Amino acid sequence: MIGLKRKMKATTIRKLEGSLFIAPWIAGFLLFMVFPLGYSFYMSFHQVKILATGISTKYRGLYYYKYILFENADLLYNLLIPFLRQAVLMLPIIVVFSLLVAIMLNQRFWGRTFFRAVFFLPVIFTTGQVVNEFIVQGEGNLDFLSRYNLATLVVTYLPSTWATPIVRILDSFVLILWYSGVQILIFLAGRQTIPPSVYEAARIDGANPWETFWKITLPAMLPFILLNLIYTTVDLFTFPGNPILSQVNTSEYGMSSALAWIYFVIIFVFLGIVYFLFSRVFRSMQAART
Repeated sequence: MIGLKRKMKATTIRKLEGSLFIAPWIAGFLLFMVFPLGYSFYMSFHQVKILATGISTKYRGLYYYKYILFENADLLYNLLIPFLRQAVLMLPIIVVFSLLVAIMLNQRFWGRTFFRAVFFLPVIFTTGQVVNEFIVQGEGNLDFLSRYNLATLVVTYLPSTWATPIVRILDSFVLILWYSGVQILIFLAGRQTIPPSVYEAARIDGANPWETFWKITLPAMLPFILLNLIYTTVDLFTFPGNPILSQVNTSEYGMSSALAWIYFVIIFVFLGIVYFLFSRVFRSMQAART
């Protein structure tokens, strides 16, 4: 009975600590996000005009939603579908690159702190405008890709629906990897949660580094992989080169609000698909281990 009470007390303390950690975010969300979200949802059903005397609204119902989804394909589908293909390709590239770099940065070598800072600095200094300027100038591609003309090979041997997003990724490959700083930091923190004694026991049992990675490191990193998949997905959908965001930032407030909410739903659907696929892979790996 005493042990049960102590356990309940410890559980209550952990819940209280978690609530205190998340309290600033909840307060900020309630103070600064609830009203703008609600007002943008309200505007999506109205024609909004900014007059000298104030804001004028005229109820239009679902007109803007129907117009975007069914009447004007150029506004959504012709921009969104190519971007989704590009995001599907960029997502695994960023996550896999971040995982490998985090594992390397976790090793003990001279100058490790310096290299950790180098990989995270682009997150601090690279703003959306800077990235857009690099893309406009044609910077960010790898030299050997241009030297061997891989873009031409991609266009020649792949259908145009997939060749176009692949070429765009190749043309800005370095810039894409610049957005891996936060993911590397998360993976690095996750890697350090694995006790060194586990690896020592694996080496005593004769496991080589390849087996250690697949049997110990990767299963332990699965929760952090899911976290990075979610973060990277949201980050990609707010990428500076995102064509949908340029359509949202217009003076047609009613249509822009409707497009923003449609885009919001699409992001959640994409996240749901990512979570579903990850859960299937996670269950198969758990079954293989047992």
